[in-house]
Amino acid sequence: MGLSKLKGLYREVILDYANPPHNKGKLTNSTNAMTLHNPTCGDTINLQIEVANGKVKDIAYTGDGCTISQASASMMTDAVKGKTTEEALEMAKIFSDMAINKQHSEEDLEKLGDARILTSIMEFPARIKCATLSWWALQRALLKDDKEESNNE
Repeated sequence: MGLSKLKGLYREVILDYANPPHNKGKLTNSTNAMTLHNPTCGDTINLQIEVANGKVKDIAYTGDGCTISQASASMMTDAVKGKTTEEALEMAKIFSDMAINKQHSEEDLEKLGDARILTSIMEFPARIKCATLSWWALQRALLKDDKEESNNE
């Protein structure tokens, strides 16, 4: 596939998830929640998760931000819905590892579904926090780490 076609596909997938976003809204029965804010660019993710019997029964988010952060949250919520909490945490780790350029097997990357397309965002350091914010919120919500509500990393 040519570079221009690949860039077009990337933009198309990002826009498909950002407008309209998937799973954007509030849950009435959330068991886990986390709000993270990226002060660098103003992205905010308010994540709510309903965990039942060790699985992500439902997940939703609210918040504002750039297209990348909103598309990433949309992709993440689609990818983890119905997964066990262990699987969701593993996916969050794989995604976060990608942000620091850690290599993973093709099998690991497949677990991310469409979110793996965001690997190319890692070439732009200023956009890494945008892409990873929702995944960090997922990890912290599932681990019930509510010590800090602002992502200053």
